[in-house]
Amino acid sequence: MEEEKVERRFPVKAKLKSKGRGSKQTPESKYWSSFKTRQIPNLISVPSLTFSPTPPHSFAAAHSATLTLFSSKTLSPTATISSFSDAVSCASFRSDALLLAASDLSGLVQLHLISAGDDALVKFWDVAEEASVAEFIGHKDYVRCGDSSPVNSDVFITGSYDHIVKLWDVRVRGSKSSVQVNHGAPVEDAVFLPSGGIVATAGGNSVKLWDLIGGGRLLFSMESHNKTVTSLCVGKIGNDFGEESNQSRIMSVGLDGYLKVFDYGSFKVTHSMRFPAPLLSVGYSPDCSTRVIGTSNGVIYASKKKVKESEKVEIESSSFWRVAPVELTEKKVLRPSHFRYFHRGQGEKPSAGDYLVMKPKKVKLAEHDRLLNKFEHAEALVSVLESKNPENVLAVMEELVARKTLIKCVSNLGVEKLELLLVFLHKYSTMPRYSSLLMGLTKKVLEMRADDIRASQALKSHVRNLKRSVEEEIRVQQSLQEIQGIISPLLKIAGR
Repeated sequence: MEEEKVERRFPVKAKLKSKGRGSKQTPESKYWSSFKTRQIPNLISVPSLTFSPTPPHSFAAAHSATLTLFSSKTLSPTATISSFSDAVSCASFRSDALLLAASDLSGLVQLHLISAGDDALVKFWDVAEEASVAEFIGHKDYVRCGDSSPVNSDVFITGSYDHIVKLWDVRVRGSKSSVQVNHGAPVEDAVFLPSGGIVATAGGNSVKLWDLIGGGRLLFSMESHNKTVTSLCVGKIGNDFGEESNQSRIMSVGLDGYLKVFDYGSFKVTHSMRFPAPLLSVGYSPDCSTRVIGTSNGVIYASKKKVKESEKVEIESSSFWRVAPVELTEKKVLRPSHFRYFHRGQGEKPSAGDYLVMKPKKVKLAEHDRLLNKFEHAEALVSVLESKNPENVLAVMEELVARKTLIKCVSNLGVEKLELLLVFLHKYSTMPRYSSLLMGLTKKVLEMRADDIRASQALKSHVRNLKRSVEEEIRVQQSLQEIQGIISPLLKIAGR
């Protein structure tokens, strides 16, 4: 009779199976997914990353009051510069990679040509004379970024926290900018696109493209980030052997932890990747083989692209005076009359006419599923409670209801395991999708195990927490009913 009551109290529900999403990937997503990421830890917040423009394309990372050079091949540090008096804010290589420029928050600039800072001044320097040649006044707030034109060394841009990006020409005297655009938010980064006529700016949660030749006309605004965009980078996707070779992309990172890849030819985001920390900087090597991302917690996520064997062969064969590799020679086809045909390894790929005998994959069961198969019901309940996965716990409970053993399992639980059950009930019993089963179970547990609860202070504490959560849910439901009573007449009037 007791079991029949249990069945009425806990009706069996059909277990819903979630529909799996399709795992289709675009060719570009597959390309970016081919980068294998490795962490470079034990640094402090990395606000700047820059690659050398000449092979072997080493990269410099600014962290704390130190500038460290890393090899793009081994991702290991090759040199460290620690002569700064304050935190290093940015770094940049000269076009021939023979000079590395860096600055810190104290205002010290080492081997730089164009500098800007918190005084809102932009200066053009003569490195040989170590003197300022020209000053450009026009910004009204901190100047945080800049970039030189890829087609004209006399033209550069600067971005400021006054929301303005200005185009300067060192040949024009009088400290007057040639073009200026309003980003609409404090500008964190600004870069030229390869053509030199379009500029990408980052600020707030948006990345915007501007046509400088058209007088600063806004071309597009990408707002796919949830928080402030902190850094931009322009690079080519693929290499000479990819289908989409020589197509440039804009990479943006933000405080939301996302890396976004933007195709400015079609004005759409082609790839997105999430990292476990706010991102401050991004860099991409000119040879398309290495991508580095700096985070606020001092970790650099360095990614290397896997090179296929076919690409390696093509690279080697393109060298001057090189004999064709042996791998390119035609392989002898094995026929069934040859004994080696029947001694092929497991890695051998089947031909078109082979009949395949597929070995069924062994299904890996969870611990609670194995215990249920052995009819060890109490152990299965304890195991799934320890996993702290509410969907699995509800599934096991529904299975125990179907087997008419849930109440028996609860009555046989020890004090420690009962504490696990009360913690679960406190956390999930008031959730609408779980409450229909868990509220009835909660009432039954309190009735059956009242003596054990009175004897244990820990169990009493969990019951008090459970009571508070139920009372709070009741207050919420009453408030919702009051709101519904107010809104319902208004909706009826509006529907007339």
